[in-house]
Amino acid sequence: MLDPEAIARLEKQQYRIVGSHSAVKVCGWTKKLIKGEGGCYKLKFYGIMSHQCLQMTPSMSCANRCTFCWRGYKAPVAKNWKWSVDDPKEIIDGSIAHHHDLLVGLKGSPKSDKQAYEQSCHVKHVALSLTGEPITYPRLNEMIDEFHKRGISTFLVTNATYPEQIKNLKPVTQLYISLDAPTRDLLKEIDRPLFPDYWERLNKSLEYMSQKASRTCIRLTVLKGVNDVHPKEYARLIAKAKPDFLEIKGYMFIGASRQRLTIENMPWHRDIVAFSKELMKFLTDYDIVAEHIPSRVVMCARKEFKKADGWHTWIDFDAFHELSTSGRDFSALDYVRKTPQTGISGKDTLDVSKSKPLKVLPQVSVNENEQEVDFWKGSQEDDQTL
Repeated sequence: MLDPEAIARLEKQQYRIVGSHSAVKVCGWTKKLIKGEGGCYKLKFYGIMSHQCLQMTPSMSCANRCTFCWRGYKAPVAKNWKWSVDDPKEIIDGSIAHHHDLLVGLKGSPKSDKQAYEQSCHVKHVALSLTGEPITYPRLNEMIDEFHKRGISTFLVTNATYPEQIKNLKPVTQLYISLDAPTRDLLKEIDRPLFPDYWERLNKSLEYMSQKASRTCIRLTVLKGVNDVHPKEYARLIAKAKPDFLEIKGYMFIGASRQRLTIENMPWHRDIVAFSKELMKFLTDYDIVAEHIPSRVVMCARKEFKKADGWHTWIDFDAFHELSTSGRDFSALDYVRKTPQTGISGKDTLDVSKSKPLKVLPQVSVNENEQEVDFWKGSQEDDQTL
C-alpha cells in the first residue's frame, strides 16, 4: 500500500507502519497525561484514560480528501480494498509494540509521572481513527473481537462512505460517524469524495447507525464560515441516525489543512457553544452535557442518559467487556457510569490560556486549566486505575 518514500515521510512524522497497510502514532494527549498536563476530551466525556489509549488504523487508504484533514501525509486513494490482508492479531501485536517504543522516552523523564507511565504500558483503549478509513479493512470484525478478548475497548471512527460495512460491523464500545456538512453540495466541497453517490452513502450509513444497540456518536467538525450553517438540516440528518451522543468540535488550523483553509476557519470555543445551543433547538431529545475547552468541543447526549442523580455518559468498561464477550444482546445503557463533571463554564479558549505564554497561534497554544488531570481521582472505584 505504501512506497518506501511514503513510509520514510510518515516515520519522520512519528508514525510507525505495521505490516503492509496499518499504522500507529501516539496521541499528544497520551503524552500530556503521562506528564500531568491534562487528559483529552474523551476522558472528561466518557472516562477513557488518555495515557492508556492506543491510536492506530488498520487501513491507510481513504476514499475522501477532506479539506480539514490535518495529517501531513495523505493516505492512498481508493474506493475498494485492493491489497493483501494482514492478520488482525499480528497488526494488534505490532501496533502495541510500536506504541510502547514511541513512549519509552518518557520513562525516565523528570516531567513524567512514574505511576502514569507504568500504567501506560497496559493499553486499555484503542482509537481506530488515526488516518485513512479503518472500516475498509476486510478482517475488521476479527480485529474487534481480538481487542475485546484482550480487555481493550474499541472506538471506531468512519466517514460514512461504506454503509454496508457499518451494517455488518460487530458491536464496538463506541461507533462514530463524521458528519461534515448538512447538505449535499457542502459535503462534496468539504470532503471531496471519490464516490459519486456520496450523499446516498452518507444517508444509508446514518440509517444503519440507528439500528446499532451499542453506543453511537456523531461528530461534527465545525469550520467557521463554511459548514457552521443550516442547523435544522444537520438536525434532520442526526435524527435519522439516532446517535447516543453528539460531539460538536471546532476545526483546528494545523498540519496540512493550512494549505487549504485559513485561520479564520478555526472557531473559538464560544462559537462552538453557540452553534451547539442553536442545534439543540432542533433536537429536543438531546441536551448539552459537557465541554472541553482546549479541544473546542461540546458533548451532547440523548436525555435517557440523564438519571435522577445526573448524567451517565461515562463507560463502565468492565461491564462492556463482560457483555461484549458473553454472546448476549445488550444496549448502550447497559454499560454506563455517572459523569463526574458536566455543564458549560462560560469560559472561552483564551480564558484558559492566560497563565501560560502563547506560542505561534494563540487559539491553538492554550493551557488546559480545567483540572481534567485531577477530577477523576475521586470518581474511580479502583485506585490502581488512573
